[in-house]
Amino acid sequence: MGTTPVKQSRLHIRCDDRARQLLDKAATYARVSVSEFVLSHALASAEHLVQAHESITLNPKDFQAFLSALDRPAKPNAALKRAFKRHSENARR
Repeated sequence: MGTTPVKQSRLHIRCDDRARQLLDKAATYARVSVSEFVLSHALASAEHLVQAHESITLNPKDFQAFLSALDRPAKPNAALKRAFKRHSENARR
């Protein structure tokens, strides 16, 4: 038997009468409350947007170039060495 997560956070939104009527009608067609309708559609849109910003898709040629670059990492230049040194010093604090 699954458990339903406890909803602990509220989200308040305001809309005009036309938007509310449309949301009410859509929720009725979907046979869910307006809150459930808005939340499910907002979450689906949010997941899509986050995924679009946090993932990279490469064509096969670029993917092979990426893998090759991982197999042959470049040698650190002076700026990278300084950055590692600064990080090491700050991480000890």
